[in-house]
Amino acid sequence: MNRAPTNWDIFGGFGRGETGERINEVGNMGDKLKVFSGSAHPVLAREICNLLETGLGEMTIHKFANDNIKVKIEENVRNADVFVIQPSTIPVNEGFMELLIIIDAIKHASANRITAVLPYYAYARSDKKDEPRISITARLVADLLETAGANRILTMDLHSPQIQGFCRIPADQLLALPILCDYFRAKLEDDYVVVAADAGGVKTTAGYAARLHLPLAIIDKRRFADDDKAAVLNIVGEVEGKKAIIFDDEISTGGTLVEAAEELLSFGVREVLAGIVHPVLVGNAIQKLERSKLKELVVTNTLPVPPEKKLNKLTVLSVAPLFAEAIKRIHEGESVSALFR
Repeated sequence: MNRAPTNWDIFGGFGRGETGERINEVGNMGDKLKVFSGSAHPVLAREICNLLETGLGEMTIHKFANDNIKVKIEENVRNADVFVIQPSTIPVNEGFMELLIIIDAIKHASANRITAVLPYYAYARSDKKDEPRISITARLVADLLETAGANRILTMDLHSPQIQGFCRIPADQLLALPILCDYFRAKLEDDYVVVAADAGGVKTTAGYAARLHLPLAIIDKRRFADDDKAAVLNIVGEVEGKKAIIFDDEISTGGTLVEAAEELLSFGVREVLAGIVHPVLVGNAIQKLERSKLKELVVTNTLPVPPEKKLNKLTVLSVAPLFAEAIKRIHEGESVSALFR
């Protein structure tokens, strides 16, 4: 299959060595690179395989009447370098159990190395012990992946960076920052400002502002009661008369983003856009966003976005070229962090 050159040049250097020379095509790697996909997001897996110029691994997944899952690997993976793609989508627990069974089946089929590819990491928000007698489930996920037989984890934009520290096996975190910034950079003919929706997201949002060479503003929210409702007291930074871009790692119900857009407009912002990595979009999120004053919502396809969720103001960017390049680099023993220099 011929690769369109723009697939590899979209990030301004991916697919090239540090000195600028073209890296050998993935098709020359030999037969030991194999990519499998669970049932969570096969469309993304096939897109990654197309860029790698390799076929998706043959595998049968069967669910019995008692809800048990059976996985059979339908091809030889002995001594292979195997990548299993499975983001955390609803139903989360079933998809994660399926991933563990796939990894275990591949391990006992004598694969040389298994990398669990989780574009969206399961239980990423359960990353700290902020209540008594609860589980830090993000750490448990890392332990279960290792126990199942994963030798490495490849993921994107963790909710908290400390999750990498939960992993006792190598874990690479890719960033959607260059993908989102390249998209918004084409819109910067007007006066824009990057906005953090709350103080907790300042560090991450500052990276977007620096990459786009834009000023940073922060929504100052406080909680005065034992509920989930936060009051906006002020906007730290100059936003009046500007267009605002809110960046965040995920959008779930959409409530925080919709409220932030309304507050910014009340402080004199002319237009609000948002760049979000993981489109979880649960509950009535689509209805909220459709009725909101948000001008455009830009997300990536780390999670599938079915047709019923593709509202007019939604733009979906592909992370497949970035994951394909990272998989190629891991397979060939090259630097993954060099993608973001």
